[in-house]
Amino acid sequence: MPLSASILARLRHQHETIRELTGNISEQHLRQRVDPAKWSAFENIAHLACYQPVFLHRLGRIQDENNPFFSRYVADADPEFPRYVQLTLSRLLGEIRTDRQALITLLEGMDETKLCRTGKHARYGQFELSQWVEFFLLHEAHHLYTIFMLVCELRKTLPE
Repeated sequence: MPLSASILARLRHQHETIRELTGNISEQHLRQRVDPAKWSAFENIAHLACYQPVFLHRLGRIQDENNPFFSRYVADADPEFPRYVQLTLSRLLGEIRTDRQALITLLEGMDETKLCRTGKHARYGQFELSQWVEFFLLHEAHHLYTIFMLVCELRKTLPE
């Protein structure tokens, strides 16, 4: 089944919400943890940037292997995650934009046969490639919501 108009629209534009959510909040403030035990808004953005190449790699494996198995991704265990946290906000947004375009180009170049290939998630089971893309977008949306809530909390502490 081809990718739906909804999936394609979200792939093209959902990530742009980050800039809208963080607009006038300084990077310094975005790096502040509202809850010391949880990620800051900035760390959530770094996670989204770090995960896109992982997802691209998973899509490649789905194309090259027969129903590959994927363990649950844990950002804190990803050796690349600390490097992303050290980047500037501008650089993170650039990485997200660049990797998103690569993702869109890859997916738009796939025919129905390729989109029907499968991979198995350790917790959720077997997905067709189009379902993997939906999973990716919903995961991203979850973090966008988290960023929204964290920015709302940060704004309460900032002078007007």
